[in-house]
Amino acid sequence: MINQDEPKRNAKAGETAPADQNEESKPGDYLRAVRSHLRNGKHKDAYSLLLQASVRFPEDPFILSYYGCLQALVDKKYRSGVENCKRAILLLRKQGSSSEEMLYPVFYLNLGRAYIAAGRKQDAIDALNKGLKYDSGHSDLRKELQGLGVRKQQPVPFLDRSNPINKYIGMMLKSEKKAPPAGKSGGRGR
Repeated sequence: MINQDEPKRNAKAGETAPADQNEESKPGDYLRAVRSHLRNGKHKDAYSLLLQASVRFPEDPFILSYYGCLQALVDKKYRSGVENCKRAILLLRKQGSSSEEMLYPVFYLNLGRAYIAAGRKQDAIDALNKGLKYDSGHSDLRKELQGLGVRKQQPVPFLDRSNPINKYIGMMLKSEKKAPPAGKSGGRGR
Protein backbone atom coordinates (compact mmCIF):
# COMPACT_ATOMS: atom_id res chain seq x y z
CA MET A 1 0.00 0.00 0.00
CA ILE A 2 1.32 3.46 -0.93
CA ASN A 3 1.46 6.05 1.79
CA GLN A 4 0.02 9.29 0.37
CA ASP A 5 2.08 11.39 2.80
CA GLU A 6 5.38 10.10 1.49
CA PRO A 7 7.09 11.92 -1.39
CA LYS A 8 6.93 10.06 -4.68
CA ARG A 9 9.96 8.71 -6.49
CA ASN A 10 10.93 9.83 -9.95
CA ALA A 11 11.62 6.53 -11.68
CA LYS A 12 14.05 7.97 -14.23
CA ALA A 13 16.20 10.09 -11.96
CA GLY A 14 15.76 8.04 -8.78
CA GLU A 15 15.24 11.21 -6.80
CA THR A 16 12.47 12.20 -4.46
CA ALA A 17 9.81 14.56 -5.80
CA PRO A 18 6.87 15.98 -3.86
CA ALA A 19 4.21 14.93 -6.36
CA ASP A 20 3.41 14.66 -10.04
CA GLN A 21 2.47 17.85 -11.88
CA ASN A 22 -1.18 16.76 -12.07
CA GLU A 23 -1.58 16.10 -8.35
CA GLU A 24 -2.05 18.65 -5.61
CA SER A 25 1.02 18.77 -3.37
CA LYS A 26 1.32 20.37 0.04
CA PRO A 27 4.17 22.28 1.68
CA GLY A 28 4.86 19.23 3.86
CA ASP A 29 5.42 17.08 0.77
CA TYR A 30 8.11 19.48 -0.42
CA LEU A 31 9.69 19.69 3.01
CA ARG A 32 9.95 15.90 3.37
CA ALA A 33 11.63 15.69 -0.02
CA VAL A 34 13.94 18.62 0.85
CA ARG A 35 14.97 17.06 4.18
CA SER A 36 15.68 13.77 2.41
CA HIS A 37 17.96 15.55 -0.05
CA LEU A 38 19.69 17.46 2.74
CA ARG A 39 20.34 14.25 4.71
CA ASN A 40 21.94 12.81 1.58
CA GLY A 41 24.07 15.92 1.03
CA LYS A 42 22.19 16.93 -2.13
CA HIS A 43 21.88 20.64 -1.42
CA LYS A 44 21.35 21.62 -5.06
CA ASP A 45 18.47 19.16 -5.47
CA ALA A 46 16.89 20.44 -2.25
CA TYR A 47 17.31 24.02 -3.43
CA SER A 48 15.69 23.18 -6.76
CA LEU A 49 12.64 21.77 -4.98
CA LEU A 50 12.48 24.80 -2.71
CA LEU A 51 12.48 27.10 -5.73
CA GLN A 52 9.33 25.35 -6.95
CA ALA A 53 7.78 25.32 -3.48
CA SER A 54 8.47 29.01 -2.86
CA VAL A 55 6.55 29.90 -6.02
CA ARG A 56 3.57 27.76 -4.99
CA PHE A 57 3.65 28.61 -1.27
CA PRO A 58 5.30 32.06 -0.91
CA GLU A 59 3.85 32.66 2.57
CA ASP A 60 4.73 29.30 4.14
CA PRO A 61 7.31 30.04 6.87
CA PHE A 62 8.96 26.59 6.68
CA ILE A 63 9.44 26.74 2.92
CA LEU A 64 10.73 30.30 3.21
CA SER A 65 13.17 29.45 6.02
CA TYR A 66 14.75 26.50 4.22
CA TYR A 67 14.68 28.39 0.93
CA GLY A 68 16.52 31.35 2.48
CA CYS A 69 19.13 29.10 4.04
CA LEU A 70 19.83 27.24 0.81
CA GLN A 71 19.65 30.44 -1.20
CA ALA A 72 22.68 31.62 0.80
CA LEU A 73 24.47 28.23 0.84
CA VAL A 74 23.90 27.06 -2.73
CA ASP A 75 23.11 30.14 -4.80
CA LYS A 76 25.44 32.49 -2.87
CA LYS A 77 22.66 35.08 -2.62
CA TYR A 78 23.53 35.95 0.93
CA ARG A 79 21.51 39.11 1.49
CA SER A 80 18.24 37.73 0.11
CA GLY A 81 18.84 34.39 1.83
CA VAL A 82 19.23 36.06 5.22
CA GLU A 83 16.22 38.30 4.55
CA ASN A 84 14.06 35.29 3.64
CA CYS A 85 15.08 33.51 6.85
CA LYS A 86 14.19 36.60 8.89
CA ARG A 87 10.89 36.96 7.05
CA ALA A 88 10.08 33.31 7.82
CA ILE A 89 10.53 33.99 11.54
CA LEU A 90 8.20 36.99 11.30
CA LEU A 91 5.60 34.93 9.41
CA LEU A 92 5.77 32.24 12.09
CA ARG A 93 5.21 34.87 14.80
CA LYS A 94 2.23 36.28 12.90
CA GLN A 95 0.65 32.83 12.70
CA GLY A 96 0.69 32.78 16.49
CA SER A 97 0.30 29.02 16.86
CA SER A 98 0.82 27.50 20.29
CA SER A 99 3.66 25.29 19.05
CA GLU A 100 5.66 28.11 17.45
CA GLU A 101 8.22 28.16 20.27
CA MET A 102 9.10 24.55 19.49
CA LEU A 103 9.76 25.58 15.88
CA TYR A 104 11.97 28.61 16.50
CA PRO A 105 15.19 26.60 16.97
CA VAL A 106 14.96 25.27 13.39
CA PHE A 107 14.23 28.74 12.01
CA TYR A 108 17.16 30.26 13.90
CA LEU A 109 19.38 27.37 12.80
CA ASN A 110 18.56 28.15 9.16
CA LEU A 111 19.18 31.86 9.77
CA GLY A 112 22.48 31.07 11.49
CA ARG A 113 23.59 28.88 8.58
CA ALA A 114 22.71 31.65 6.12
CA TYR A 115 24.81 34.08 8.16
CA ILE A 116 27.69 31.59 8.24
CA ALA A 117 27.54 31.26 4.45
CA ALA A 118 27.62 35.07 4.21
CA GLY A 119 30.71 35.19 6.43
CA ARG A 120 28.87 37.04 9.21
CA LYS A 121 30.11 35.04 12.18
CA GLN A 122 28.88 37.28 15.00
CA ASP A 123 25.38 37.49 13.48
CA ALA A 124 25.41 33.69 13.12
CA ILE A 125 26.40 33.27 16.77
CA ASP A 126 23.61 35.64 17.85
CA ALA A 127 21.00 33.77 15.75
CA LEU A 128 22.12 30.35 16.99
CA ASN A 129 22.07 31.54 20.61
CA LYS A 130 18.52 32.87 20.11
CA GLY A 131 17.54 29.40 18.93
CA LEU A 132 19.10 27.89 22.05
CA LYS A 133 16.91 30.13 24.21
CA TYR A 134 13.93 28.16 22.92
CA ASP A 135 15.62 24.74 23.12
CA SER A 136 18.88 24.64 25.06
CA GLY A 137 19.49 21.02 24.13
CA HIS A 138 19.09 21.40 20.34
CA SER A 139 22.04 19.37 19.03
CA ASP A 140 22.26 21.00 15.58
CA LEU A 141 22.40 24.48 17.08
CA ARG A 142 25.13 23.35 19.47
CA LYS A 143 27.11 21.70 16.64
CA GLU A 144 27.00 24.88 14.56
CA LEU A 145 28.19 26.97 17.51
CA GLN A 146 30.93 24.47 18.24
CA GLY A 147 31.97 24.58 14.58
CA LEU A 148 32.31 28.34 14.87
CA GLY A 149 34.65 27.88 17.83
CA VAL A 150 32.35 29.49 20.36
CA ARG A 151 33.44 28.90 23.93
CA LYS A 152 31.33 28.94 27.06
CA GLN A 153 31.16 32.24 28.89
CA GLN A 154 33.72 32.57 31.66
CA PRO A 155 32.43 32.18 35.24
CA VAL A 156 33.04 35.84 36.10
CA PRO A 157 32.13 37.67 32.88
CA PHE A 158 33.57 41.09 33.77
CA LEU A 159 37.05 39.56 34.28
CA ASP A 160 39.28 38.46 31.42
CA ARG A 161 39.24 34.77 30.50
CA SER A 162 42.92 34.48 31.48
CA ASN A 163 42.36 36.01 34.93
CA PRO A 164 43.39 33.50 37.65
CA ILE A 165 40.01 33.83 39.37
CA ASN A 166 38.21 32.71 36.20
CA LYS A 167 40.75 29.95 35.63
CA TYR A 168 40.37 28.44 39.10
CA ILE A 169 36.59 28.76 39.25
CA GLY A 170 36.43 27.15 35.81
CA MET A 171 38.66 24.27 36.93
CA MET A 172 36.54 23.74 40.04
CA LEU A 173 33.32 23.72 38.01
CA LYS A 174 34.82 21.29 35.51
CA SER A 175 36.05 18.90 38.23
CA GLU A 176 32.65 19.13 39.96
CA LYS A 177 30.96 17.87 36.78
CA LYS A 178 33.32 14.90 36.58
CA ALA A 179 32.98 13.85 40.23
CA PRO A 180 30.32 11.22 41.02
CA PRO A 181 27.34 12.44 43.04
CA ALA A 182 27.61 12.18 46.83
CA GLY A 183 26.72 8.76 48.17
CA LYS A 184 27.32 7.02 44.83
CA SER A 185 30.94 6.08 45.14
CA GLY A 186 30.48 2.97 43.05
CA GLY A 187 31.79 0.78 45.89
CA ARG A 188 29.94 -2.04 47.61
CA GLY A 189 27.55 -0.81 50.31
CA ARG A 190 27.13 -2.44 53.73
